[in-house]
Amino acid sequence: MKVLVHGTGFAGEGHADAFRGAGATVVGLVGRTASVVKDVAEKLSIPYSSTNWQEALDTCKPDIVSIATPGGAHYEPIKQAIKAECHIFCDKPMTHSAESAVELYELAKSKGVKTAYAASFRYTASVLHAKRLVESGAIGEPLEVECISHFNLDRDIPFGWSHRKEDGGGRLNNNFTHTLSIVSSVIGDKLLSVIGEVRDDLGRAPIVDGVHNFMTRRNFIPKNMNDPSLKWGESNVEWSYTVMAQFQSSIAAKPVSVLFKHGGLIPRFNNDHIVFYGSEGAIYIKGHYGSGALSFWGKSKQWEELPTPADILSSIPDVKGETEQCWHYLAQLFIKDIKGEVVKPYPTFKEGKQYQQLIDLIRKNENWTDVAHLQ
Repeated sequence: MKVLVHGTGFAGEGHADAFRGAGATVVGLVGRTASVVKDVAEKLSIPYSSTNWQEALDTCKPDIVSIATPGGAHYEPIKQAIKAECHIFCDKPMTHSAESAVELYELAKSKGVKTAYAASFRYTASVLHAKRLVESGAIGEPLEVECISHFNLDRDIPFGWSHRKEDGGGRLNNNFTHTLSIVSSVIGDKLLSVIGEVRDDLGRAPIVDGVHNFMTRRNFIPKNMNDPSLKWGESNVEWSYTVMAQFQSSIAAKPVSVLFKHGGLIPRFNNDHIVFYGSEGAIYIKGHYGSGALSFWGKSKQWEELPTPADILSSIPDVKGETEQCWHYLAQLFIKDIKGEVVKPYPTFKEGKQYQQLIDLIRKNENWTDVAHLQ
């Protein structure tokens, strides 16, 4: 399997490593800046580099393309890759809008190409453990789920794609996609209803040159935020959200209530966590993406931390970093599926377009009922 990667930052390097770990050959790398893509390709020992995506598709003739750029830059490269009949591995968000995501889903479906959508934190060891426990009936019928996280991101992070809706920014695109995928994998992916509220409590951010890698952007925060020569960019996306949803579960008689609460700029007091409550027990996982220790409440009527089963631990790729482990896990499933092997269901463009539709609905903030007259 030959893979062409689009993106030279943290995700681009991570995707390339993940596909190599799955046994594929990374034949090319594409980026915006010639000097950067050349340097990264050399560092990763990738033989071909370019700033022209169509030219790279024609030259490398890949079986698979990996889309590892910010969400606002996904639409055209994916459309070109579908036309070239490549299978597509795409990081979240799928695109910048529901309309474009639906279009790409339909195009991929019509061409018969396989797709993978990397809302992939559903593959942490504790989430896989929770899925097994819920399916075995350990908590009885699922009743409700809560996903709580507060990131306390630095407000002075330089202005970039994460601040702009049209570029795939916002906390719904880059946090909600993962927690939604986690909940769907554990209790069932049939979403019945949703209501939500978003808030932009940032406003603006300093414009700084030289930022390339998302993971090192904090290094570019200006030392003097009161410098009168600083230029500023205006945020147009949410930095906090509250979403309530109802899911249908095959092991629950009634819809399961789910709360997604995230504050991107808010400091946490207690642990970020994901909790699955049922009629006979509960599962608590530390961490905003459920990658910490798992505790169980059952017949003993007290919380006890459970060790991860050995077979689940052995299934987690032996690489550094939770994000990287999850990319590796999904890439392995994707490669096996393309080869015709039987694999468990994984997120595809079907989920990608559905998530983008949900995000567009939530961002409208049309869920409020005016009760001022009741005062």
